[in-house]
Amino acid sequence: MPQWSDYTTGQRIKALRGEGILQSDLAEMTDLSLPTIQQAEQDKRLTLRTLMRIADALGVDTSVILGQQAPRRSMRIADRAMLRDLSRTVHDTAAGVLPPDVASPAIEELRETTARCWDTYWRGEYLEAGALARPLLEQTVARLHDQPVGEQAEAYGLLADAYRLAAYVANLLSNRDLAYAAIGHAQRAAAQAADGLRPALVLSGRSWVYLRDARLKDAMVLAEQAAVDIEPRFSTATVEQLAVYGCHVNFAAVVASRLGAEDRATDYLSQSHATGARMGAEHRAHGTVFGPVTATTQAVGITLALGQTGKALDLISGITPAHEGALSGAARNRYSVDKALAQADAKMWDRSLETLETVLLAAPEWARHQALPSVIVQRVSQGSTARLRRVSKLIGVAPAQGGFPPANRRTAL
Repeated sequence: MPQWSDYTTGQRIKALRGEGILQSDLAEMTDLSLPTIQQAEQDKRLTLRTLMRIADALGVDTSVILGQQAPRRSMRIADRAMLRDLSRTVHDTAAGVLPPDVASPAIEELRETTARCWDTYWRGEYLEAGALARPLLEQTVARLHDQPVGEQAEAYGLLADAYRLAAYVANLLSNRDLAYAAIGHAQRAAAQAADGLRPALVLSGRSWVYLRDARLKDAMVLAEQAAVDIEPRFSTATVEQLAVYGCHVNFAAVVASRLGAEDRATDYLSQSHATGARMGAEHRAHGTVFGPVTATTQAVGITLALGQTGKALDLISGITPAHEGALSGAARNRYSVDKALAQADAKMWDRSLETLETVLLAAPEWARHQALPSVIVQRVSQGSTARLRRVSKLIGVAPAQGGFPPANRRTAL
């Protein structure tokens, strides 16, 4: 298969434009003439001015059009535009640059708005969450500037949350540079917040960026540090403290499983289950969601990464539709994909495809940002041909006999 750099500049512009945008549409978006767009796509003439306008309209860097870097997986124009705008806002707000008419809401209003933005993220609506993070950042910085000296701690905490949200969206959509920048700004804000939980939340967020960047050992160090920093006394801990701690130890188990450190993963899983049992129900706090159901469903993916398919299936057998209903949308979708992978590993081909097809149809926007569905399709070497074709079409891949070897599967998790 050709690499992105193998195509001509004109072919790359056409590919980025896609079937949904005509040449005449791109001409209107760029305020250029139709012949200018046609000449660019035919590799006849492309001035710097034209290149920059096309890149801005398509929501990519000029380096992508020139073939110096490939476009990110599953990126549509709306995704790229959102990330470009979010990146500008992250950098501008960190430098103290704000639009002249930005609002400065009261702390109480910002607290409520921040919670709603995180709810959007946990529903799996990442494009919307990224779009909301922009005004949230601007308004939180405006509030911080208006707060009296000595009364800024809570505003700093909310700013740390807003930057962390931006980092999470960027990380999930594979914009690693923006993720690193945003989580760095979150760390500086969290250090000035009057809340012991927020620095640990940012540490865990940075660990996730490291994990997605294949820096597994670095991710493990930070994940463990974050969990240790906020380990509560179960007898006196609040539900909020337990929710944040549960998320941290669960993530530490995730990282340990990717490293193949079975004993460490098992130990953190035990702590995760104990925390969930202590809570008794799912709870949201500081942009996290945790409880007994989250502990169990996430354990499915962790045991699969350790190669323990039988144990994963045992966990799945105890999870009811009522349990799934207690999860956030994104967590429920992820559990369904993990379930499909477990069924594929157990050679339950048709059940795996059925599970996967159901989640792909129910949450297409969430699914297009996930790598695991493609791995599952590649692993399913038998089963209903019609369903395999339908699922393959939904995720835009062709099924391959024999699938991926286990090492590739673990990397994709």
